[in-house]
Amino acid sequence: MRRFLFDVIVVGGGAAGLMCAMRAGQRGRRVLVLEHAEKVGKKILISGGGRCNFTNRDCMPGAFLSANPHFCKSALARYTQHDFIALVEKHRIAWHEKTLGQLFCDGSARQIVAMLLSECAAVKVDVRVAHRIAAIERSDRFSVHTDKGDFEASSVVLATGGLSIPKMGATGFTHETARRFGLAITETRPALVPFTGAIPDLSGVSLDVLARCGRASFREAMLFTHRGLSGPAILQISSYWRDGQEIGIDLLPGIDVAALLKDRKRARSKAELHTILAELMPQRLARHLAPSGAIGERRDKELEALAASLKDWRFVPTGTEGYAKAEVTLGGVDTAGLSSRTLEARNVPGLFVIGEAVDVTGWLGGYNFQWAWSSGWAAGEAV
Repeated sequence: MRRFLFDVIVVGGGAAGLMCAMRAGQRGRRVLVLEHAEKVGKKILISGGGRCNFTNRDCMPGAFLSANPHFCKSALARYTQHDFIALVEKHRIAWHEKTLGQLFCDGSARQIVAMLLSECAAVKVDVRVAHRIAAIERSDRFSVHTDKGDFEASSVVLATGGLSIPKMGATGFTHETARRFGLAITETRPALVPFTGAIPDLSGVSLDVLARCGRASFREAMLFTHRGLSGPAILQISSYWRDGQEIGIDLLPGIDVAALLKDRKRARSKAELHTILAELMPQRLARHLAPSGAIGERRDKELEALAASLKDWRFVPTGTEGYAKAEVTLGGVDTAGLSSRTLEARNVPGLFVIGEAVDVTGWLGGYNFQWAWSSGWAAGEAV
């Protein structure tokens, strides 16, 4: 079978892979992208409700989890959120900011994929879809064997992502390949994922909360589901949670609930307690949490105890909804085996690992896309 020769083979046509291919092509490298799915950028297309939360205006190293929290700093500094925004604006893609620095396309996530493909085409990157890889071998060069032919290159970039959302084609390919080349893999688990657990029938109720687990805390919306808890605050805190841990939730952040209840007791003693709480939270939740009877029937100590329970409502998840619903994979290729500047494997010259497959996981809100852009750029500068 004929062998096709390239300088760089990027395995995976997602955010990180396309960014890496684009940058390597701009440097004059002959680049091939191999994607096993029938089209590239599938996770880009579904992100942000189809509008792609492509970065975060406030992106910073402290928003990333890793066994080595310093590892992400180099790549994030070399290709920043401002660099990606400039690329988006170069292609005249209109965008807007939502809460907490999250940036979205005004139109469709398809615009981001089209932008990346346009940049790749401009530098003659060869993008091939529906290519399933059977093996990657290395002697003096790398050989990539697929069901559509064999390819050779001096560098291979592993960019197939993590284990999250298998229905979108996620596999453990990069982790498995990295292991075969002697790279260690840290513990992996679902992250940015809803919790399961026994809760009252409050499905559909949502409110602003402050969720805590250990030293981590996030103030965003929480949603009760038929299986447990979800919403941005819960997805965020899930990355810090371990089996058996208890989650603390302030159901009324920023409010001195004890003082408010005592004030209402004096002013409206005949009002039902759940009616008072319903001024502060959804009515269904207020009815569930409030003891029956008028607020005037309660001693101040009872109101203080109720306030304390609302400010520190406890929930012990039975688990999570797993990789099927996880936005990203926590853990991955151990950063100890990679260069923080180039993402090249220290002991395997020419092998690079980028994006979600690396043990770098961002917060919800565009951070993981920025890691894809930054790590892809860093590798693209080096291959």
